[in-house]
Amino acid sequence: MITTDIPWLEAELLEESKFFSSVTDKTIITHSSREENGFFLNEITVNGKAYGYADRHEYNGELEHKRYLRRYAKLALFLALTDFTGEKSEWGALTGIRPVKFAYSEGENWREIMSEEMRVSPEKLDMVGRIIEAQKGIYSKENGNADFFVGIPFCPSRCAYCSFVSNEIGKEKQVPQYVDALCREIEATKPFFKKYRSFYIGGGTPVSLPTDSLEKILKTIGKPGTEYTVEAGRPDCINDETLALLKEYGVTRICVNPQSFNDKTLVEIGRKHTAKDIFDKYALAKKYGFDINMDLIAGLPGESLGDFKYSIDAAAELSPENVTVHTLSLKKGSILKEKVERLAPGEIKNMIDYSAYKLINEGFSPYYMYRQKYMAGNLENTGYAKPGKACVYNIDVMEEIASNPACGANAVSKRLYADEDRIERYGAPKDIKTYIEKNDRIIADKTAFFDGCNR
Repeated sequence: MITTDIPWLEAELLEESKFFSSVTDKTIITHSSREENGFFLNEITVNGKAYGYADRHEYNGELEHKRYLRRYAKLALFLALTDFTGEKSEWGALTGIRPVKFAYSEGENWREIMSEEMRVSPEKLDMVGRIIEAQKGIYSKENGNADFFVGIPFCPSRCAYCSFVSNEIGKEKQVPQYVDALCREIEATKPFFKKYRSFYIGGGTPVSLPTDSLEKILKTIGKPGTEYTVEAGRPDCINDETLALLKEYGVTRICVNPQSFNDKTLVEIGRKHTAKDIFDKYALAKKYGFDINMDLIAGLPGESLGDFKYSIDAAAELSPENVTVHTLSLKKGSILKEKVERLAPGEIKNMIDYSAYKLINEGFSPYYMYRQKYMAGNLENTGYAKPGKACVYNIDVMEEIASNPACGANAVSKRLYADEDRIERYGAPKDIKTYIEKNDRIIADKTAFFDGCNR
């Protein structure tokens, strides 16, 4: 339980306290803040033990004032709980899902600020620095920049770790109606910007659609002539017919996502394929010349460090253009969340450390990163790419440096106001039936939302 004299900070302080595994609902934490002689003064009491901290920073205006109130309150809580519990976090007091965006926002002194004011470890600072270097030549924050997203909320089955709004395609009767509504929205949305940096069809598992439905969507999008990614995802949904269709419509990159190369784990998490299928479908996709993204998850049920090393080594041997290593997150709505209340860090940090060591030494560079709530060990997800193969869409979305018109149920569109350093969002209904019924209204709302972008 946390109480604070700054009510709008309570949720963030509560989130930070959850990074400490030994802090429970019975831990009583109080926070008070004041300013005196130019210092931000924060007092934290944890189960009766008091801590006090003083930090100084000049600010200009109310927005900056709130920014530093937040920063030093979170830092004070982090330091107090570190002392009280004896636990450490490599990300220090830094919360939020975009560490690299935070670094960009701090300018040339980002490393010093993240180290001294947020207590981020040297190892994580090194990763942030590598990512900033890898993004050179791609990173561009301008009002005219945009990436196009299409959401397909269907899968052949539900994985145990998944919390996405996704429906088993064999049980969903509204697929044709959904595809029709989606194509109408795509047609209306494409003209919002003169040019797109990338196109991305995500899911769910887009290639689980019947071939004629998938082709209808691809035909509506057209052939963009730019980076164009489709989440093929599940090896059990990949075949010659689908790959040929994607190639015909100009797709340049697909995702073939193992999550693990261990057959026992694949059964445990509800996947309907084997490790051999991953190798076979990867080889098949390569015949069509696609760049390939692969996802792996550290911390899956029952996996040891040795099991995870095997998966990383297998991915490195295949040598796809991208490998993204996720730390397992117990998300609301997932089957795992119903079975497990909290993940102990255990060997997961060693898994993440090994993935960085192995992939960097195999010629990959980390190029984007994000964090999520309820991640084991308070760690991160990191994308690695071969030279010249970084995914523009991933960089733009994670660093929020471009607008992102998004089509489909539960799709969240973003509009960038670069001059004001802010993002506005418009979210479509999650429910497929509601999305279909409100399709015309969604199109009208988005047209108003993006008004003036194509000038």
